[in-house]
Amino acid sequence: MLGLLLPRIHFPSLLPRAHHLDTFAFVALGLAATLGGLVLSAWRWQRVLTVLEVPTRLPSLVSHYLAGQFVGNFLPSTIGGDVLRVSRLSSSTSAPGPSSFASVVLERLTGWVVLPVLTLAGLALRPSLLGLGLASHLALLLSLGTLTLLAGILAATGSRRLAGRFAANDGWTRFLGAVHLGIDGLRRRPSAAAGILGVATVYQLSTVLAAYFSTRALGLHLPMAAVLAFVPVVAIAQVLPLSLNGLGLREGAFVVFLGPLGVSAGQAITVGLLVYAMTLAVSLLGAPAFAVGGRAGALPA
Repeated sequence: MLGLLLPRIHFPSLLPRAHHLDTFAFVALGLAATLGGLVLSAWRWQRVLTVLEVPTRLPSLVSHYLAGQFVGNFLPSTIGGDVLRVSRLSSSTSAPGPSSFASVVLERLTGWVVLPVLTLAGLALRPSLLGLGLASHLALLLSLGTLTLLAGILAATGSRRLAGRFAANDGWTRFLGAVHLGIDGLRRRPSAAAGILGVATVYQLSTVLAAYFSTRALGLHLPMAAVLAFVPVVAIAQVLPLSLNGLGLREGAFVVFLGPLGVSAGQAITVGLLVYAMTLAVSLLGAPAFAVGGRAGALPA
């Protein structure tokens, strides 16, 4: 898919002819937003672990998260980074394997709750975006479909008859039981759940901001509400198991959603590649953590 898209880029026209310092400044701001988002993700993970009664120091989780990002972005695996996080957390704390697994699953699920909500918020802030034809229809379909799917997953994992019956098992099904116990804990502590969703919202906004800085680096002047509406659905589309790390899917999605806003195909593809390049650059910070390993322990009880 990426091979089909690249010939549509007219490279000489990509960079603005003037204000090159502004271009580099926006790239630097995008990198800062991407790195800040990673720290926010680790903080969200810490809040989930608190609900699971596994208090862990934030620097340890940032190290694990960086290592997971490195694995997820530089090795041919879609879930390798999450598997590494589970392994590192289990080895560096007193958390049993099922609790570590549940913490990563719940941390991921909160992000999927926020993404479609942000898209709907962007469309509500600028109703004219609903008249963009295929782009607006796809945005609504992906956001509402994601919320519907999540509702089913949460209902199944939160049910005592379904996932709850595995909580006392000794086999691999105990991992499903651990997720159920985590969701049950969030249900009994609504303030903690609200705090986790709040951090998840700020994190996803940081990814939207990084994409906005990418558009500005290329000299594009898009409404912030449009970026808020379409970047989250690009994030949803790029995780479909059809490519490696979203390559091709992400860039094609940007073409679909930014095209009606007057962005050329080449510019939209480059926005996607620039967003990915920022993610790769920040993920390189996880190489030492991946090579050395994290052994920071949990906080004392």
